[in-house]
Amino acid sequence: MTVLVIGDVVTDILTVHEGPLAIGSDTIAAVRIAGGGSAANTAVWLAAAGCPVAFAGVAGLDEPGDARVAELAEAGVTTSVRRVPGVATGTVVVLTSDAERTMFTDRGANRLLERADVERALALPGLRHLHLSAYVLFDADCAPAGRFALAEARRRGLTTSLDAASAAPLRERGGAGFLAAVPRPNLLFANRDEAGVLGSDNPAELLAHADGVVVKSGAAGAAWADADGTARVPGMRVGGIVDPTGAGDAFAAGFLTAWLAGHGPRASLEAGNELGARAVTKLGARP
Repeated sequence: MTVLVIGDVVTDILTVHEGPLAIGSDTIAAVRIAGGGSAANTAVWLAAAGCPVAFAGVAGLDEPGDARVAELAEAGVTTSVRRVPGVATGTVVVLTSDAERTMFTDRGANRLLERADVERALALPGLRHLHLSAYVLFDADCAPAGRFALAEARRRGLTTSLDAASAAPLRERGGAGFLAAVPRPNLLFANRDEAGVLGSDNPAELLAHADGVVVKSGAAGAAWADADGTARVPGMRVGGIVDPTGAGDAFAAGFLTAWLAGHGPRASLEAGNELGARAVTKLGARP
C-alpha cells in the first residue's frame, strides 16, 4: 500500500558556511545544488526506507523541473507532477552550519497546486495514507487544495498526516488558530519551535489539532501523545553533524514507515530518530 505525499518540490542551493556570516563581505562556504522541498524530501526518504510512495505537486516546464522530477523517479518515487510553462520551478537558498539553517524561499510553481492535481493523485492505485506539508497551506493560492486533500483523503478511507513545516509562517498566520481551520489529520508532526507556536512543546497539549502528535527535538529525542497515552525516546548519537537540512523530513518518513507497518509509538519514534540521525551526517536534504 502506497503513501501519497503532497507538497513542494524545489531546487535547493545549499550553502554550508564556515564560522559566522561576514555580512557585507566574504564568507567561505561549500555550495551545492540539489533537489529539495520538504514534501519531496519526505517522499525520497520513504522510498529509501522501503515504503511504496507517490509524490504530487507542481513544477515549471524548465530544466530545473526536468531534473527534480527525474530525481524523484530515480529514487523510486511515483510522480504525479503537473508541469507549467512560463513559471519557474521553486528554488530555496539554504544557509546552513552544523546546527542551524536559514532559508530564502521562492515557491515558484508550487503555489499553483489545485484541487484537480489532488484529485488526479488520489486516483493512483493502492493508496493507504496521505502526508501533506503545511507549506501548501501557508499560501492563499494553493491552501484550498491542501485543505481539500486532507478532507478528501479521509473521506476515501486513507489515514492522514500533516507536517507543521516552519515556525515563522505558522506564527504569522496565528499558530493554533490557523490549524483550527484545517481538516483534522490522524498525525501531526512538529519540531519543538513549531510546537511552541501551536501552544506547547508537550504533544499531549496539542491533541486538539490531531488524533496523534509527534514533537521532534533533534538531539534531545522525540515525544508522542494520543488518547491512549504518551511515549518519549532519546535522541541518537551521531559521529558528527554535517548539515541538519532535511532531518525533520527524514524523521517523518521513518516514523510513518514504522507506524503504517503496525508498530507502536515508541518503535515508530525510534525509526524516525534513526533516519533523522542519518540525515544530519551528510550534506543535503536527501539520502
